[in-house]
Amino acid sequence: MANACSFFLIRASKSENFMSFPVCRPDTACWSLPIKMLGSLISYSPSVNPKTENPDELIATGVLASLQNFIHKCIVAVLSYGPMPKHIAFIMDGNRRYAKFRSIQEGSGHRMGFSALIASLLYCYEMGVKYITVYAFSIDNFKRDPTEVKSLMELMEEKINELLENRNVINKVNCKINFWGKLDMLSEPVRVAAEKLMASTAENKGLVFSVCMPYNSTSEIVNAVNKVCAERRDILQREDVDSVANNGVHSDISVADLDHHMYSAGCPDPDIVIRTSGETRLSNFLLWQTTFSHLQNPDPLWPEFSFKHLVWAILQYQRVHPCIEQSRNLAKKQL
Repeated sequence: MANACSFFLIRASKSENFMSFPVCRPDTACWSLPIKMLGSLISYSPSVNPKTENPDELIATGVLASLQNFIHKCIVAVLSYGPMPKHIAFIMDGNRRYAKFRSIQEGSGHRMGFSALIASLLYCYEMGVKYITVYAFSIDNFKRDPTEVKSLMELMEEKINELLENRNVINKVNCKINFWGKLDMLSEPVRVAAEKLMASTAENKGLVFSVCMPYNSTSEIVNAVNKVCAERRDILQREDVDSVANNGVHSDISVADLDHHMYSAGCPDPDIVIRTSGETRLSNFLLWQTTFSHLQNPDPLWPEFSFKHLVWAILQYQRVHPCIEQSRNLAKKQL
């Protein structure tokens, strides 16, 4: 335990110069003991039945739960010494493989993935991350077996209705929920449930949680272009050409025009994009918004993604943050 604590204390003391701090990969020898010890404490989830456990066991469980909570707070406090991401986007990959590798029913992998999603939302809220975006269902996923698509639609409806009925998580993080994508492609019960959830959380001012379904970036860009063109046509139909020119309306479409009509309008671009399962493809996800995002592809399948993986992702981001900022500032000067 001393090794793990000393690592984080050293990390805090070097917060003013992240690039000079040597960081090992989590699969190397110097990390093996701290990761195992922290992982066992971080992932510990007490389940105690007071009728069957004796007082000593109850006390031990309570102490371990308190220690787990203390370690969480210490890690979050140390991370806050460095630049923290405002927006993290997740490509939740590996649900089907998770079920296949464990020889469980295929839909069970997606259910476990939903649990991992709720846990990640709470961890991000605890760390002060304001925006979370997830790639839940691609437009291309409609090409899958119809039985699987039907099962996924039913699961989406079930989980959205759960959030509507049991608002503990939403209330805890004061969450505003968006659904980005072609909602008209969803089955009617799912679309209606999604619209109800968006409407019921529209005034919340806490964490902003955006669910991309059914979505791909190509469709988003085409949708933005069509909206700008329709906007220009409406202006031209209402006013004559001379008055339009005098009012400063130009026929050219700018980047700012498209930004304004993206699903993500009003949200900062992602600082980190995490695709689980080790895959390195973006799969047509937020292509417009990820020019300066730090792309990461950790090996765990999505249902296995946990607090320690999120901590590691933020540490990796903090290491490269100066380079990202330098590139972003250079791009601004060239505009």
